[in-house]
Amino acid sequence: MSERTEVPPRLYASNRHERARREAFREGRLPVTVYGLGKMGLPIAAVFAEATGAVTGVDVDESVVAGVNDGECHVANEPGLDDLVAETAADGSLSATTDAAAAAEAARIHVIIVPTLITDDDRPDTSVVTSVARDVASGLSPGDLVCVESTLPPGTCRDVLGPLLRFESGLDADDFGLAFCPERTSSGRALADVRGTHPKVVGGLDREATRAAELVYDELTDNEVIPVADATTAEAVKVFEGLYRDVNIALANELARFTDELGIDVREAIDVANTQPYCDIHTPGPGVGGHCIPYYPYFVINWLETGAPLLSRAREVNDATPTHVVDLLAGELADRGRDLDGATVVVLGLAYRAGVAETRASPGVDICRALADRGATVYASDPLVDADGLAATDVHHDEVGALDADAVVLATDHDEFEAIDWRSVPRSAVVIDTRDALDADALDRDVYVVGRGRR
Repeated sequence: MSERTEVPPRLYASNRHERARREAFREGRLPVTVYGLGKMGLPIAAVFAEATGAVTGVDVDESVVAGVNDGECHVANEPGLDDLVAETAADGSLSATTDAAAAAEAARIHVIIVPTLITDDDRPDTSVVTSVARDVASGLSPGDLVCVESTLPPGTCRDVLGPLLRFESGLDADDFGLAFCPERTSSGRALADVRGTHPKVVGGLDREATRAAELVYDELTDNEVIPVADATTAEAVKVFEGLYRDVNIALANELARFTDELGIDVREAIDVANTQPYCDIHTPGPGVGGHCIPYYPYFVINWLETGAPLLSRAREVNDATPTHVVDLLAGELADRGRDLDGATVVVLGLAYRAGVAETRASPGVDICRALADRGATVYASDPLVDADGLAATDVHHDEVGALDADAVVLATDHDEFEAIDWRSVPRSAVVIDTRDALDADALDRDVYVVGRGRR
């Protein structure tokens, strides 16, 4: 088929010149459907809409779909996203629907960005991704490109999604492209990250899929696009990034446990050790939370046959760190002749990270539960999330001083906590700072800092 007669345009296995394919993408003649409009999906959809002017977002939540169509952004604390969603919805570049099959039928580029879950026994659950893949397959046409941004256990595109798309669509492997193109974004800076804070990684099931994905993301990002050998390599890149951080944080958290026995400021030792270019120890804290780092190790531990004892041990260390924080608190109370059982404790922070309304795997939540299990009366304060379903009672940070607390634990360093009037908190209260965020001198009281000791 000649370039002139190729209708409609296609991206995968196209005989068009690269310049023509890029123009077709930029001009919206290669419609994009983004499946999943969550915390990362909506920013990705908005940036695609900004670049192409022809994006449909799919989500199962009718309120999310209605909001996007009205130009409203349900994802909070993402600089610039409110305006971008409003602008792209208003000019028709971005629309949303719950009808995944219809959106798939209209698309030539399919972008999957839904969560990969973990079961109660810590096994990867790809059911949401495979369900979306079936929707994609229902409208898949020759020449289409499927880009998976969801983090997946290595080998999923090759062994699961590729066969599923072929079977459900009835197409052959060389009729469409499948590439893994992992999101490399963080909450609170998603737009900047999608647009190019980091290089974009792409890897296809074949070279043509890699080439097509490289072209697409080169139009989206100001950074470089790194094509890797195949989809499994790209999947491994994304998972390995999380594994590095989990193991490194476990090292930092384990080093912090030496603080009292050595009688040193472990954080100072880490900082100075890191002045060597080959040393990059992370920062200790209350544990590891969020929807990424605590889960990615299981994409290897409980997916591959090869053992991963280091990854397993790192998970054990990080999972146990909230309990270690409670042990520190119990020790500080005991030094003052008091028991944790029956004590009133305020936990500042339920979100896993400051400024992010997310409690999945949050250390603050685990600290609350561990305190309650040991007989404490627990109050929790967080400006973004509440304590519903937890072993704690909600309290506004302005009311912390009225509780006559025996102890206060800073689990998350939200900016709002800077407004706490520490003069109203009993001077006898034990204060545990897991984030090294409190100024003991300004508070005019002793503070036990995880990794530094009593200040």
